[in-house]
Amino acid sequence: MKRPLIAPADPDRLDTWARYAKGLCRDCRATCCSLPVEVGIEDLIRLELADPFERDEPPRQIARRLMKAGVVEHFNQKQARFTLARHSSGDCLFLDRQTRLCTVYARRPDTCRNHPQIGPRPGYCAYQPKTG
Repeated sequence: MKRPLIAPADPDRLDTWARYAKGLCRDCRATCCSLPVEVGIEDLIRLELADPFERDEPPRQIARRLMKAGVVEHFNQKQARFTLARHSSGDCLFLDRQTRLCTVYARRPDTCRNHPQIGPRPGYCAYQPKTG
């Protein structure tokens, strides 16, 4: 069954986002993977960027180490949330540049697992159709 044409979304303009429907991701260029991804320590452990024993370490210390390694670009001390670094293109570090598929899908952070139910515009996504 052909899906109706949906205009490409501008990730920075929530009013252009498409209402999420099952199967929409199959035809998308993974635009959501260019949005900032905030994670917690459990996500970092699942991604194997932190060890389980680091749960008791000060989050700021973990942030410093991961920022130095180029994996985290920002740390919010008040909420103990880490923002994952992105490629210069804006894409997530874990997005394959050729296939546009997640390279850590089974271990992806909760932010990604819960998108688009939770996010900047719940129930909507920054859908952009694949080209070529």
